[in-house]
Amino acid sequence: MLPRLSRSILALMRRGLRGLGPGAPAPRSAKRAPALEGQFVLASYTNRSGTRSYKTYIPARGRGQSRPLVVMLHGCKQNADDFAAGTRMNELADEMGFIVTYPEQAAEANVSKCWNWFRSADQYRDSGEPSLIAGITREVIVRNDVDPRRVYVAGLSAGGAMAAIMGRTYPDLYAAIGIHSGLAYASASDIPSALAAMRGRRFSDRRVSESTFQVLPTIVFHGDLDTTVHSRNAEQVIAQATPAENDRLTRAFSAQTVEKGEERGRRYTRTTRSDANGHPVLEHWLVHGAGHAWSGGNPRGSFTDPRGPDATRSMLKFFFSPRREKHAPAAVSGHLMMKGA
Repeated sequence: MLPRLSRSILALMRRGLRGLGPGAPAPRSAKRAPALEGQFVLASYTNRSGTRSYKTYIPARGRGQSRPLVVMLHGCKQNADDFAAGTRMNELADEMGFIVTYPEQAAEANVSKCWNWFRSADQYRDSGEPSLIAGITREVIVRNDVDPRRVYVAGLSAGGAMAAIMGRTYPDLYAAIGIHSGLAYASASDIPSALAAMRGRRFSDRRVSESTFQVLPTIVFHGDLDTTVHSRNAEQVIAQATPAENDRLTRAFSAQTVEKGEERGRRYTRTTRSDANGHPVLEHWLVHGAGHAWSGGNPRGSFTDPRGPDATRSMLKFFFSPRREKHAPAAVSGHLMMKGA
């Protein structure tokens, strides 16, 4: 049944991408990628849920210091090299001095290399793929002298949905999450609900509701012409991350602000809510006219759109400013770290 799901998802993606999919040639005007200064190191991690390869980019800048870490989760039919090229994350790591790691889905786990965000077994702490990604994260922290207070996770499409799962199940590990063209936590539990969720239909899960506040700051990007994962999913991500009206945390939030602008030929609407100090804790970018592709990305990578606001820089700005760090574990509600059976 898994291959059937993968074919169904791929069919939706091919219809929605309209030439932006894997293998799409880069425009002749595209500039040559700058030579990277750091090391891109391949490794693997194994636990009782299996084995996953991952690549870690270690920039020259900041060596000898405790640096932040960004965990990047690719989409279907992608790998670490492809996702790194499309997002330009390694180039910005050279510029800003942070470490990036890219866990890779195994073809044996999903023939299209999609993270299995739609399976209940892969939606719990210390279970399935979340346990593997968390294990990779911890391994990179230890091996590279990462500042454990400044660890972030982001992803595209299936990787974005998995980033939502990681934020929900490991709020003690990540300080903030970024979701591009993805889905909210527990948006599906099987094949039919996965395809329905991708089309923007709501799925009710007893484990989660709109009023369950995630604690973690969240930034979301989505194109309003995405025919692979409907943009309604971005609204559901933000709804999950927003405290209920009667929650004491609501009082620390500022009123919602809406900014409309244009960047690289695409209009956008940016909606934010900030904390008492004026720092954004929820940020939603709706990119008008964009499909299922990383906004402002490099066309050398798959599923990228060179037009529109730069999602990579925007996420990093959200993560790093003002030196955003994770809450102490005692401040995290136990019901958010749901353990599997």
